[in-house]
Amino acid sequence: MAGWVALLWVLEAVDAASGHALDTFGVSPRQVGELRDVVPAAFVHFGFDHLAANSVPLLVLGFLAALSGTRRFLAVVLVIVLAGGLGVWLTAPAHSTTGGASGVVFGLFGYLLTRGFVDRRVGDIVVGALVAVVYGSLLWGVLPTAAGVSWQGHLFGLLGGVAAAFAFRRPRDERETTAPARARRPWQV
Repeated sequence: MAGWVALLWVLEAVDAASGHALDTFGVSPRQVGELRDVVPAAFVHFGFDHLAANSVPLLVLGFLAALSGTRRFLAVVLVIVLAGGLGVWLTAPAHSTTGGASGVVFGLFGYLLTRGFVDRRVGDIVVGALVAVVYGSLLWGVLPTAAGVSWQGHLFGLLGGVAAAFAFRRPRDERETTAPARARRPWQV
């Protein structure tokens, strides 16, 4: 996660040095050619303040989500990025451009909140509860309350995280699937 966040900072430095040339990789809605920017949009930010606001939650939530395995984590993030980017592409206001890792932050938040209940694992439920306590105020970000903030990216990222929790749920423990059948009573006449 530290490497990912460092990459985001390097990209923003390149963006600033190039006169914000990387900002063109944000998503502009309902333009077919912009579908190619759905993934890169999660890596570009519109200024260092924007990136700073995403860095710590991305580090913390990403670290917690990655503890369940790198392959699963990457698959979860891909679902979140696609859901958030496509949601923005479909619903954002015309003539806007959306970028940044906040959709991923919201998606990881939704994933961590949901994962424990889907997997029926007490440890993951506890992690989800702690995440809710620390980052629960994030949920206000899915509402259209602040001009210039993509609530669409937040909302669809969150929904992508919840969907990923279901899509990548762990198989039931062998003990549950191979439990002996209950003894059956013979029919009594």
